[in-house]
Amino acid sequence: MSINTILLLLLALLVAAGIAFYHYLYKANYKSKLHLSLAFLRFASLFLVLLLLINPVITQKNYETLKTPLLIVVDNSESISFLKQDAKAKKIAQRLEENENLKEQYQVQLFSFDEDFNSDKPLDFKGKQSNIYKVFENLKQLYRTQNHPVILLTDGNQTQGSDYVYNIQPNAQVLPVVLGDTIEHLDLRVTQVNANKYAFLKNKFPVEIFTNYTGSKPVTATVSIQEGKTTVYKQNVSFSTQKKSKLVTALLPANSIGVHTYKVVVSSTEKEKNTFNNVKNLAVEVIDQRTEIGIISSINHPDLGAMRRAISSNAQRKVSIVKPNQISSLTDYNVVVFYQPDATFKAVLEQNKKLQLNSLLITGVNTDFGVVSQYFPQFDYKFSGQKEDYSADYKSNFNAFALDNIGFEQFPPLEHPFGTITPKVSCNTLLQARIRNVTTENPLVTFVENGIHRHAFLFGENLWKWRMESHLKEKTFEKFDVFADKIIQYLASNAKKKNLVVTHESFYNSGETVLISAQYFNKNYEFDEEAQLTIQLKHKETNSVKVYDFIKGANDFSVAFDDLASGNYTFIVKEKQSNAQYAGSFHMVHFDAEKQFINADVARLKQLAENTEGKAFYPSEVDALVKYLENNPNFKPIQKEVVKKSPLIDWKWGLVLLAALLSLEWFVRKYNGLL
Repeated sequence: MSINTILLLLLALLVAAGIAFYHYLYKANYKSKLHLSLAFLRFASLFLVLLLLINPVITQKNYETLKTPLLIVVDNSESISFLKQDAKAKKIAQRLEENENLKEQYQVQLFSFDEDFNSDKPLDFKGKQSNIYKVFENLKQLYRTQNHPVILLTDGNQTQGSDYVYNIQPNAQVLPVVLGDTIEHLDLRVTQVNANKYAFLKNKFPVEIFTNYTGSKPVTATVSIQEGKTTVYKQNVSFSTQKKSKLVTALLPANSIGVHTYKVVVSSTEKEKNTFNNVKNLAVEVIDQRTEIGIISSINHPDLGAMRRAISSNAQRKVSIVKPNQISSLTDYNVVVFYQPDATFKAVLEQNKKLQLNSLLITGVNTDFGVVSQYFPQFDYKFSGQKEDYSADYKSNFNAFALDNIGFEQFPPLEHPFGTITPKVSCNTLLQARIRNVTTENPLVTFVENGIHRHAFLFGENLWKWRMESHLKEKTFEKFDVFADKIIQYLASNAKKKNLVVTHESFYNSGETVLISAQYFNKNYEFDEEAQLTIQLKHKETNSVKVYDFIKGANDFSVAFDDLASGNYTFIVKEKQSNAQYAGSFHMVHFDAEKQFINADVARLKQLAENTEGKAFYPSEVDALVKYLENNPNFKPIQKEVVKKSPLIDWKWGLVLLAALLSLEWFVRKYNGLL
């Protein structure tokens, strides 16, 4: 309390005492107990009023003990039960969590992980993936500043996520408890199989097979690829203590259309403890032909490369960039992209006028709109000589095909001549043009459909900036490439629009989420948000049938399936009111990631401990782990001084006391006839 406050309090004391004395004692002939009592009540009430006006700050000091967080993180994936460590892991976690000495020194918290990081999920050891990297990503967010130990009960075998060994923040000390066999056993393993998702009929497609060997003696093994009961490829490989991995490349024929599943097997005459990792399955869809896309431009521009890379990300597309004077016939293409047409395009545009190929028109500052008006009369174009930057506004009522908003509003603006673009025909607009904060009537990306003929229009250049911005945000080009592919897919199809459109893959990998999306359109081909869609899913091998409802999204309906068993599935999607339906099928490729290991990854867990100045322990060393934590000087409880400052005016009982004093004084005076 400052000296000024003390002086004010003394002054208030004197003023209150002086006024009370003057009112009750100064003129009184007889100073009775009544007068003294009333003088005291007046003094107390006046002093309390002045005290509240001065409003001194009351400071309180308390001390509290902060315990160091002790984080026990248990691997809840199937690999722990496969290695027969589940009971041991539960027992160790329970023992550490209930240890009284640790609870006295630490704030003990229990977590688990599989493909996700969990704080309240019971331990059942049924997780389909192990993502240790995600554990430390989450702990970074939860414990940013305070030093803390992390007890990690795991086998160290990660099947999902980035490298976890170097993803540790400086204030965490990791103490791994190694679960699993640490003795090296002879083991052959197919570690990875690479193949394209699509292959083309009557061609051969490559398959890369990575195999690995653990053991102490030379071994000769056979790598084979089987389709059903037929072996379509076989090769002998040799392993030794010096040569523990082998890459096998095979070329397989694509003789028939459809989804083909293959089994890759590595085998030998040696006895192995784990044979689950000797087999890996893959699937390839053989298609009849690819879509030929021609991008025609008379100028060089970064947009051309961005478009080619985005469209070519789908193996079913073949993209060529050509100049207008290099084209003798457009019949080689299924879809044509006209990039900023000028006078040199007239011969090509005349060809397309006769062939009526579906096309994408992209305009910009180098476009000759006299030529565009002649061959693309769907719009009326009026421009000044100035340039303008146009940003995008996503139209949620767009229904030509299903496409999520990938953040179009945050993309850099496209450059285009300033003016108006007025539709002459019915069009379906995906993106509306916006100048800074003002939305215009101009479409930015729009589609026109006339029977089986389809055209797309993009009014703006510098599309390459969108692709780069999408990569900066998502760390991948995938979302932008899907946007470009959806446009090409729409243009490549000449089929009439259906009321019920369902999107799905031909095959999925085991453990992967199966997402099926659907759109239902009414008689006017408007997206019907009130549609009631259901899916009947049947497993062909077991004949088990499940029925689910679709969930409404922004511009489509979707249903997701997790943990589907491997095998072939058929499904029927129905709309209840119209009875419209769609039948489809897909294949779940079998793969159990958590059964690929026979040993704990001791080396990486020790490296993890070393990087964080921790120490690795084994299940038999739990007592040593407890003693290590008890005696570690870096994690002692911290006593923290908590200073609480509160103004006296916040003291509610002060007002109550003041009211009580004034009321009591008035009552006494009234009772004794002094009023």
